[in-house]
Amino acid sequence: MTITTEAERPTDLDPDLKTAATATATATATTTTERHAPTTEESDLQAESEGDFRDDDSALGDDAASSTASINSSIMAYRTENGRTYHAFRESINYVLPNDSSEQERLDLQHHLFTLTLGGKLYLSPLQRDDKPLGRVLDAGTGTGVWAIDFADTHPETQVLGIDLSPIQPNFLPTNLEFQVDDLEDEWTYNYKFDFVFGRMLTGSIGDWPKFFQQSFDSLNPGGWIECQDITFPGESDDGTLLKGSPIDQWCELMTEAANNFGRSAVSAKLYKQQMIDAGFINVTEVIYKWPSNRWPADPYYKELGFWCNHNIAGELSGLSMALFTKGLGWSFEEVEVFLAKVRTDMRDRRIHAWWPIHVVYGQKPDY
Repeated sequence: MTITTEAERPTDLDPDLKTAATATATATATTTTERHAPTTEESDLQAESEGDFRDDDSALGDDAASSTASINSSIMAYRTENGRTYHAFRESINYVLPNDSSEQERLDLQHHLFTLTLGGKLYLSPLQRDDKPLGRVLDAGTGTGVWAIDFADTHPETQVLGIDLSPIQPNFLPTNLEFQVDDLEDEWTYNYKFDFVFGRMLTGSIGDWPKFFQQSFDSLNPGGWIECQDITFPGESDDGTLLKGSPIDQWCELMTEAANNFGRSAVSAKLYKQQMIDAGFINVTEVIYKWPSNRWPADPYYKELGFWCNHNIAGELSGLSMALFTKGLGWSFEEVEVFLAKVRTDMRDRRIHAWWPIHVVYGQKPDY
């Protein structure tokens, strides 16, 4: 079945309005409107019946817990590599994405992309219960804190804690929100329990996922929920236009190989459902969405997702790839940039109907 319904979809966007990307990405999303968000099981994506779209998708440039660590001068002394800055929490931590202003803008844009994907929602878990209000919420790997801020604004009765390796969050916050600098892979020593543990785009951030889910389970109150929202590799296509050995396909394979060399997985999201079950969670649900590589789909909903996905990935391809390729594969800076130029070209080619699977998996701790 072709996805063509437009009545409940966001309106299409002008691809030339580049300034809209930054403005929209930095705005907070507070709506919880119930809009239909198609998943991978609904149908194959249908491309527009037009000519050569190779170059019209240019992106945004070329590129209270006892375990809390105090924000001291060493944590703020970020490492600089290949013109990008990275966290300085602990050198042995294999987290490979930068934390500079370009990456922060990408994270805010990515938040906008996720809320569009989920029809305006911040999460899918059925959190609200009539018998008692939501207590504490943990945003694991909060990044710029944009999700935590939106959640705190829309749930003023709830105490929200955001954890990250880098103190890159804003200073002016809702009164029910706190940020702490810490490593999620350390032992969790919180002196209270949570009602909701949330993690988004943690692929490549966690080395021991069974431990993460077990610590989440142990840190939740009975009846509490966990939800993970993540991309997985490789990219796919419904019509065979993403060719084996093409630059996008090579990039996916190399990203996966480099992550493995760091003791990380680029396909971790495929295992979340079973790992949650193994940790003891019940009512585990998995929903898989599609992020098109650019504006190639005919459907307005997917066309808009493709617009923002192209900005999110192709627009910051160097930041996403550089540390993995130079430190994980031994490439030089110049070799990486030459290769990424080819990948960007393919990601902007609307004749290549690629998309990335987005897994949203949530489960509940038994209420006993």
